[in-house]
Amino acid sequence: MTPITEVEGRRLALSNLEKVLYPATGFTKGEVLHYYATVAGALLPHLRDRPVSFLRYPDGPDGQLFFAKNVPPGTPEWVTTARVPRAEGPARMVLVQDLASLMWAANLVTEFHTPQWVIQDPGEADRIVFDLDPGAPATVVECCEVALWLRERLAADGIEAHAKTSGSKGLHLVASVRGASSDRVTEYAKRLAVEAEREMPRLVVHRMTRSLRPGKVFVDWSQNAARKTTATPYTLRARAEPTVSAPVGWEEVEACGRPEELVFRAEDVSARVREHGDLLGPLFERGAAEVP
Repeated sequence: MTPITEVEGRRLALSNLEKVLYPATGFTKGEVLHYYATVAGALLPHLRDRPVSFLRYPDGPDGQLFFAKNVPPGTPEWVTTARVPRAEGPARMVLVQDLASLMWAANLVTEFHTPQWVIQDPGEADRIVFDLDPGAPATVVECCEVALWLRERLAADGIEAHAKTSGSKGLHLVASVRGASSDRVTEYAKRLAVEAEREMPRLVVHRMTRSLRPGKVFVDWSQNAARKTTATPYTLRARAEPTVSAPVGWEEVEACGRPEELVFRAEDVSARVREHGDLLGPLFERGAAEVP
């Protein structure tokens, strides 16, 4: 029988709790749900008011992976949805606004991906993001070097950047911005990526061309486009182990000498949130900067 639980007055059917989703570690679906319940206080502000793209992996990372952008069939009527503009025409998508909606969505077994704008003003970006993706043999260690350069470059323009792991092999930089469209933010991000390549030609590439990327860090500026999404802070990833896109402090970025130092699994992140709270909290607490 599928267990029924109540979350903030909403009745939820939570299925297959004993199912192993991460065979490498034996991490079960029940543990996935427990993780999200534990970090909900830190995660929900990063989801709130942003239409969610679900990257679903109901049979684990070795099974079928598929994106679901439209409201999934069977979505409870109490889950908030919104009409979202798209190039191919408007669509209705889910907004994860509260703990009950989060636990319902987590039961689908999904990564959470969100855009750099909120539903109240889809025409204006409120975040800028850089996805630093290392091409082997480069690792997250090289990403940290690039991240530190970008932090200083952004600071020169009055933009305060924060870091998180991708939950895979790279690093994300994110900052609060205001007063610019997604197109303008994308142009600015590309300009900085090109500048980074000019300053560090043996380390950085700003183009996606695969043949250019071995041994370098690809500074992906394109995720600032209005149609694009990035892994939300604190989301579990569909990888061999239950790794998380985890916020990190700049002191951790500066000190990183081995890739494993910036690998965080669900249990690690739960402990970090209990100890430090949300390291990306300043995104909400301080004034956003204007894009030059």
